[in-house]
Amino acid sequence: MTCENSRSSSVRKRRLRITDDAAGFQELLQFLGEHGDGPDALIPIAIETSRGLLVACLRACGRKVYAINPMAVARYRDRHTVSRKKSDHQDAVVLANILRTDAELHRALPGDSELVRAIAVPARAQQDAVWDRTRAHNRLRSHLREYYPAILQAFADKREHLLCREARAILAVAPTTAQASLLSRSRLRTVIRAAGRQRRLDIEAARLFEVFQRTWLRQPPLVETAMGRQTLALLAQLDAACRACEDLARDTEELFLQHPDAEIIMSFPGLGVLTGARMLAEIGDDRTRFAQAGDLKAYAGSAPVTRESGKSRRVIHRRIKNSRLAATGRHWAFAALTASPGAHAHYNRRREAGDGYHSALRNLFNRMIGQLHHCLATRQTYDESAAFALRAKDTLATAA
Repeated sequence: MTCENSRSSSVRKRRLRITDDAAGFQELLQFLGEHGDGPDALIPIAIETSRGLLVACLRACGRKVYAINPMAVARYRDRHTVSRKKSDHQDAVVLANILRTDAELHRALPGDSELVRAIAVPARAQQDAVWDRTRAHNRLRSHLREYYPAILQAFADKREHLLCREARAILAVAPTTAQASLLSRSRLRTVIRAAGRQRRLDIEAARLFEVFQRTWLRQPPLVETAMGRQTLALLAQLDAACRACEDLARDTEELFLQHPDAEIIMSFPGLGVLTGARMLAEIGDDRTRFAQAGDLKAYAGSAPVTRESGKSRRVIHRRIKNSRLAATGRHWAFAALTASPGAHAHYNRRREAGDGYHSALRNLFNRMIGQLHHCLATRQTYDESAAFALRAKDTLATAA
């Protein structure tokens, strides 16, 4: 890491390169202390990342740390040179000048509590595990379509498809069409029972037996066997992703329920323990971070962007955003449609006004995240009658 002190626009006091370890951190503190750093006047730090041990230790000192987007640093670099040359030394000077001239235009890392930062770790990991699970499921399903249509047909009506435990259990004992056709009703009953099914075992076993006994298109025997082995490898990846989702969800929920904001967040329709934890992990509990609801809406990507030049004016949805928060917001808005009459009526009005499905959901999320900002700032739980002023015809339409 290269450090530059640039308190003066014309004088560079010292140049220092440190290592990303305890010795380097001590050297950095000594360097800052030699140039006016103290308990009453901590020198702020600009850096191109918000993660890592060095950033964590700097934040623990109580000083302001600005994580400047590398794209923004590149734009500032062009102010001083157009030759497109780049070096760590030059970037350090640019970062120092950003704080010296435009610190008020950039946002320091929030002062979230240790509990919120702990919640963010498993919450984000669980969200990544869900995305990994989806990719693993799609890869397995695409592979099975090439040689094993019976298993796809057997679980086509299930909400989770191949993600359900019974499907994975059957694939583990019968990864090919030939092996599935040899399974008896009693064997199928044993397999689905071991997978966790408790009701209608005989009926389900008979249904699966009938599907597997049908005539299906087949690959040549050797090819089918080889593809079955590949299926077992893909199934192992899917099983690992499913276990990670479940374990991380349990850890996330346990931490989230310890936070004082959990009661307020979970009072909102459509927000469960896990989705509420994801919201808190991205929003944080530093209430000075988003002074207005509009700031949070822009951060979540729900607020539109206006591009105006001369007589041209376009209002489009925001693409630069917190992708994790935006993804959670879509799930929240969708769940709120059945949990809140006011949310359902608002969504219907947006559709009647010409919005598409995704646009109407984004508009609903935009409104509800503003309500969440208000409730967190005022320390009150959600109130349906205050959040949505339902008109009589909307109430009748929702009830119908």
